[in-house]
Amino acid sequence: MADNKKELERAELHRAIWAIADDLRGSIDGWDFKQYVLGMLFYRYISENLASYINKGEEKGFDYSKLSDKEAKQAKDDLVKEKGFFILPSQLFCNVLEKADKNENLNETLESVFNAIEASAKGTASESDIEGLFDDFDVNSNKLGKSVADKCATLRKLMHGIADMKLGDYLDNTIDAFGDAYEYLMGLYASNAGKSGGEYYTPQEVSELLVRIAVNGKKTINKIYDPAVGSASLLLKARKILGKDGVRKGYFGQEKNLTTYNLARINMFLHDINYNKFDIAHGDTLIDPKHWDDEPFDAIVSNPPYSIKWEGDDNALLINDPRFAPAGVLAPKSKADLAFVMHILSWLDTAGTAAIVCFPGIMYRGGAEQKIRQYLVDNNYVDAVIQLPDNLFYGTTIATCILVLKKSKKDNKVLFVDASKECVKVTNSNKLTDDNIQNIVASLNDRKNKKYETKLVAIDDVAEQDYNLSVSTYVEQKDTREKVDIKVLNKQIADIVKHEDELRKSIDKIIADLEK
Repeated sequence: MADNKKELERAELHRAIWAIADDLRGSIDGWDFKQYVLGMLFYRYISENLASYINKGEEKGFDYSKLSDKEAKQAKDDLVKEKGFFILPSQLFCNVLEKADKNENLNETLESVFNAIEASAKGTASESDIEGLFDDFDVNSNKLGKSVADKCATLRKLMHGIADMKLGDYLDNTIDAFGDAYEYLMGLYASNAGKSGGEYYTPQEVSELLVRIAVNGKKTINKIYDPAVGSASLLLKARKILGKDGVRKGYFGQEKNLTTYNLARINMFLHDINYNKFDIAHGDTLIDPKHWDDEPFDAIVSNPPYSIKWEGDDNALLINDPRFAPAGVLAPKSKADLAFVMHILSWLDTAGTAAIVCFPGIMYRGGAEQKIRQYLVDNNYVDAVIQLPDNLFYGTTIATCILVLKKSKKDNKVLFVDASKECVKVTNSNKLTDDNIQNIVASLNDRKNKKYETKLVAIDDVAEQDYNLSVSTYVEQKDTREKVDIKVLNKQIADIVKHEDELRKSIDKIIADLEK
């Protein structure tokens, strides 16, 4: 019954988002639409979150939104310390909305509110977590309309659309409404964004598989890290699986793309993770990693960009970087995949597990990539390689793999898992079900040979295969072709020939009779 209620609430939420998209279609589209909806949703969320937090600590009937700004300011410092930001009552979403229909300068009002929220954290411990969160919400953009009146009309429509969403009391929701709305929008965008969509979003079921592999059956972990954090969906999946207190010392990530970096921080707030429990950094993880003081991590999950360019040996410092130096060679400049793998291995705790989505080519190509695989295999860091089904990700049909790394393995073997059939078809894509995820995780835990599915291979045997880590090299493919009984087939052919002869003779006889 509870699950049914959740699904109904979720369906209602998705209908509301779709209605806003329909209403604004033509005014704002694609990526910009998502930015504005998420930005306004975030503004509503932090307004309600702060007001709810304050009301809870006061006498019954107290309503922060009705307080004067002058009275509210007295609590500002304490609130910034606890929540990371501060909003005056007059600047709460509900109060700005109340005057929005008559506000001819709504764009300016919203701009000043967003600036005030960010300014509230300046000089405090939360400054880096709040700074720039509204950068992509340009209230003066021509995309909202040509005139100020047009811009305000679009913003008004957006505010009402977000206000009408039935998110309820965020503490009482059966579903994680704000977070769910975020994920729905990201999925909606990614599925329609072509190739670029997958860069911002890893499908939920793939995220779940990666996290279940990385947490390795533990109920709690200290720290989880994603070096190409995107919108932070992988980190947040850990919170969903392990629970609110399951990640004791926090969530860490780094993102190169500024817009995506902002989205990741918004996503953490929308999932009610306090600023002092996460640290998402902006910058190039390979060239300028930000979490030297936080590593090692006991769980690392990642879906890094496939085969992007990087400085490689053009940067003389990288070959001596402690993350890359152990392999004695750098990943090719045209393909940074194994640079991410080496970075992850370097920052993995001795007792930790890393689960990384990988482009299949890195498993068998020669040159520097083969030498890096040799380093990983010879030092017994490769725990497993899992072949995933094709067509799982937005914007690509490529069948990717998951590379599982550990520094403290119990054997000197690599488990190869062919999970290419572990999926169901949904429209034109494939999807992992709960059963598929459980089957794959069970294969990792069992660590046994199973014909056509899994093969446990000694690292010496992997070396003999030139350190090829492709699953198809070790797991025999099941022959699904139709079996033909050659004796039966020959008899059928003989019968057909015999029947043809009989027909020919009958036709010849008929023709002979006609010619008489």
